[in-house]
Amino acid sequence: MTQVRSISIGVWLTRGSRHETAERGGIAHFVEHMLFKGTATRSAEDIAQAIDSIGGQLDAFTAKEYASYYIKVLDEHLPLAMDILSDIVRNPAFSPADVEREKKVVVEEIKMVEDTPDDLVHEIFTQGFWENHPLGRPILGTKETVESFDADLLRAYFTNVYTPRNLIVSAVGNLEHDRVRELVAERFGSLASAGDPSGDQAPTVAPKIVIRNKELEQSHVCLGASSYPQNHDDRYSSYVLNTLLGGSMSSRLFQNVREKRGLAYAVFSGLSAYRDAGSFTVYAGCANEAVGEVIDLVVEELRRIKQAPVPEAELQRSKDHLKGSLMLSLENTASRMSHLARQEIYFDRQFGLDETLQGIERVTPTEVQRVAVDLFRHASLAATVLGNVNGLQISRERLHLD
Repeated sequence: MTQVRSISIGVWLTRGSRHETAERGGIAHFVEHMLFKGTATRSAEDIAQAIDSIGGQLDAFTAKEYASYYIKVLDEHLPLAMDILSDIVRNPAFSPADVEREKKVVVEEIKMVEDTPDDLVHEIFTQGFWENHPLGRPILGTKETVESFDADLLRAYFTNVYTPRNLIVSAVGNLEHDRVRELVAERFGSLASAGDPSGDQAPTVAPKIVIRNKELEQSHVCLGASSYPQNHDDRYSSYVLNTLLGGSMSSRLFQNVREKRGLAYAVFSGLSAYRDAGSFTVYAGCANEAVGEVIDLVVEELRRIKQAPVPEAELQRSKDHLKGSLMLSLENTASRMSHLARQEIYFDRQFGLDETLQGIERVTPTEVQRVAVDLFRHASLAATVLGNVNGLQISRERLHLD
């Protein structure tokens, strides 16, 4: 991207929380924290000062199927950025004192989710939806698993997982490909191949109804059904379906639940897609006494989209929203860097922007209806309600989609 002065570089690890055992839940995320605590030659403060002194941004996150360490700097600082990134993902210190300190930090992070109901309702939903499967477990782990970690365990995990087969380097901005390759070869070329390949098992879904009482000012509702994995042939149709149901301010759910009836401030739908599974969820935050009405409205919208083809004008609006959002996000070097890495992880190839835009544009009303019929089957809907709703009952019949 020669029109910008910045570069975003990410080192992506193709392992995440789904590759952990239940006893080691949260270890991928904990190791991500530890990689910022210093290396053999830099303290945590040295790393922070090196980034701050060039006005850069350094961050990381752990997801279900990958983790990412990324840095955004001015183009002239590319060598230093690569030096720091390679140092933290290759030479972490894992000092026992730092491990003990960081346990407290991560336990506070776990408590923060418990105190953030719109996050918590999704966690409870996911745990029930993919019960007894790693995809259903929290990325942060639990207080018990986190407190069981020690420096030796973390180092053993790191050595086994942070290996060439699991690493991708993605870089975007005002850069020259050959120069980036040289720097990557220099910094990562000596990495030893080791580690075990991960054996993933696809989850099975049991659509459950979970109601958890919690003293809150508002109730939080999450409804969901199975969706497609990342590389499914109908993925573009499912993106369009999600957009027109709850992915924008003109979507059916936003208009009918918030604008016409004033039942919720936040209401939206979303897709989560993994290698071998996916979910479509609808979230709403509403008054305790409105929970039943909100659920009925969402179920009604899911039924309606199965019963009749989407009008052409509404379909085009959803497509244009999707395409516009994608193109705007790709003007940002960090978003484009993430986009490239995820394509490499899930498809082993790069899709040009035009190819993606054509995929969206090809979606027809018939395809949207067919995908809705496929996803929103008769007894496929799971529901989670979190709030001050003691005594609330939701019958299975209320969630039927035929």
